Amino acid sequence: MAGLLAILQLAAQSVPVNTRLLHGMWPATWITCPGAPARDYGVYHFRKAFSLEAKPAHFIVHVTADNRYRLFVNGKPVCSGPARGDLYNWYFESIDIAPYLKQGNNTIAALVWNMGTLAPVAQVSNSTGFLLQGDTEKEYAVNTGNGWKVLHDSAYTPCSTDNGARLHAYIVTGPGDAVQGNSYPWGWEQPEYKDDAWAAAVPVGTGTTPVGYGTDNYWTLAPRNIPLFEETQQRIQVIRRSSQPVSPAFLTGAAPLSIPANSHLRILLDQTFNTVAYPELHTSRGKDAVIKLTYAEALFDKDGQKGNRSSIEGKEILGNYDIFQPDGGSNRTFRPLWFRTYRYLELEISTGTEPLEITDLYGMRTGYPLQLKASFSCNDSSLRQIWETGWRTAQLCAGETYFDCPYYEQLQYEGDTRIQSLISLYTSGDDRLMRKALLDFYHSRTPDGQPQGRYPSNRLQVIPTFSLFWVTMIHDYWMQRQDDAFLRQFMSAVKDVLDWHERGIDSATGMLGPLSWWSFIDWLPGLDNFSNGQENNSAIRTLHYAFTLAQAAQLADYFGQKENAAHWRQLAASLNQHTYQLCFDQGKGIFADAPSKKSYSQHANIMGVLSGAISGSQIHSVLDKVLTDKSLSQATFYYRFYLTQALKQAGMADVYYSQLGPWRDMLALGLTTFAEKPEPTRSDCHAWASSPNYDFLATICGIMPDAPGFRRVLIAPAPGALTTINGSLPHPAGSITVSLKRKNERGISGVVTLPPGLTGRFSWRGREVALHEGSQQINF
Repeated sequence: MAGLLAILQLAAQSVPVNTRLLHGMWPATWITCPGAPARDYGVYHFRKAFSLEAKPAHFIVHVTADNRYRLFVNGKPVCSGPARGDLYNWYFESIDIAPYLKQGNNTIAALVWNMGTLAPVAQVSNSTGFLLQGDTEKEYAVNTGNGWKVLHDSAYTPCSTDNGARLHAYIVTGPGDAVQGNSYPWGWEQPEYKDDAWAAAVPVGTGTTPVGYGTDNYWTLAPRNIPLFEETQQRIQVIRRSSQPVSPAFLTGAAPLSIPANSHLRILLDQTFNTVAYPELHTSRGKDAVIKLTYAEALFDKDGQKGNRSSIEGKEILGNYDIFQPDGGSNRTFRPLWFRTYRYLELEISTGTEPLEITDLYGMRTGYPLQLKASFSCNDSSLRQIWETGWRTAQLCAGETYFDCPYYEQLQYEGDTRIQSLISLYTSGDDRLMRKALLDFYHSRTPDGQPQGRYPSNRLQVIPTFSLFWVTMIHDYWMQRQDDAFLRQFMSAVKDVLDWHERGIDSATGMLGPLSWWSFIDWLPGLDNFSNGQENNSAIRTLHYAFTLAQAAQLADYFGQKENAAHWRQLAASLNQHTYQLCFDQGKGIFADAPSKKSYSQHANIMGVLSGAISGSQIHSVLDKVLTDKSLSQATFYYRFYLTQALKQAGMADVYYSQLGPWRDMLALGLTTFAEKPEPTRSDCHAWASSPNYDFLATICGIMPDAPGFRRVLIAPAPGALTTINGSLPHPAGSITVSLKRKNERGISGVVTLPPGLTGRFSWRGREVALHEGSQQINF
């Protein structure tokens, strides 16, 4: 069933929507449970029985809920949603449920839940509700409204609500689920279930309308613009520790795990790699037993440190958990409402007067269906593990938005998302999640024109440096895709972001003065004064602004906004000049962080290169100091991405291969995904640290767009000490592949293949050759 579900969900992304439903009020109405608090925690089951004269060839429905739902047809799980958005863009899923239907009686059922005040910060909400709309009149029989029944499920209560305090960390992904089996309506989704005692669902609000229509809307609907999640069964690999002997056969489903009555058992399981999945626990008997499932990316020692992630000696699990209490029945299944992130899963089981059987336990791996279409190899086989670990990290951080991290936040930040988007484009060629991210931030804008620092979010946070990275994301997309109509809508918002920063220029210095909100730069104590506004005239922020102005000027030129382009170029030059005059320390030969010259960082000098404030021969001397002077505040994994871009801009890209030590260090510590920052780190899975999956192709192989829309390609390989490199990446026209070998210290040869219609140039140590579509020999 898992394989079929994945196939059907992937196909569902292309299901069309009747145009009538996009231009006015829907016949279906939002429904809820009578008497249930509209905005409080609650779990609900909805059902509708209907009859068909014949099995249909197609039966398209559009479905959504607040907060979330899981849809069943004749007892089979069909899809989950909605994709997270906001009240102005409340997404609905469209799916053809005909494969699940039959002639005669049928049942559609939905599990709907609202986490209330315990909801993840990424979850925007109005009130508990469910909506299902048939695509045409032949499907209207299933519309939510009359004939739908509902049950408020008292089996659920929230648990693990103190995660932040126990983990001493910012964790905002929602509570765990505590489920009392003796109160759960087992079989509620099956057609034969008797729902005579259920209440009639009641309507919510006054109408159901798409974007651009209606008044007094509770939710304004928009079609889901990304594919549905897929689910694939994933077996847990190893029993690492157990308080009593346990056969590993139960992990394969080959034999049940039997726990006697009146006993206690703790089992530590190891997936052997970090994952995002719905754990599914199958039990029989065990009335009054209590099963606690605890999830963690790593174990902790007595000092709260993780150490080597594969070592368990002297360590205990600490993390988010669920609790299931079986009712004693056969073939019971516990599955949490939302997926869990884990490498380690601990079962703590206490039985009552009846023995318990765990008949199976596995995960249903889930997430955005990124497909790896790129490849990379070289003569250094150790880079393969970096590539594979980075890909896993990128996958786990791709959901209905780009997650900064799947365990702790599941929030979409521009600073993270800009890097994640490039990784997605280069490894999968899939731009849909990037498009959604650009729109999400566009929809998040505050009255002063700033996109929020993370969105969707039910708490306001503005990060001006991340607003600038949103503009850079627009520039990235412009270079990667020919999509002018989509991009043009953002240009007025780009101007708002840049105008807001311009109003913050200090007239006395010509640099940015104190800025409101949180001007985050990097996870470094030495930069705190600039993040929290204690020190004005930050060279990093001013040069970052100049860097963004130059990119925005290119966009403005392209879209015919010549006056804006000229102004932004002039302003960038002025900011660069003033910052150089006030912050460049001639004695040290590098930028200080501010005119006071009390602190120095890699970051200011990275941005000095990227903005063009440093030019000529001085670029190399500055970057040499950035790479060697350990007294500078050091960039973490996040800002090392920009260090690489600065090296490329300076013609020093060959240095990149020698800079992979931090990633090798993570692998040596047993990490199976890349972390948020160097040790000690909170998150063990942070996609901004997966930048090698972009740079192996964009820097080592040197494959870059050379014109907007990737209409031309520049291939400027930088193998460093590597002697052979092979790479392939998806382009809108096909695949770009390179296979190169160093001939001697200065020579290179090999084959480059471009897809039909694509041309470009190959650059090597100051020499160039034109590239044409198809295969061609390179020989320098």
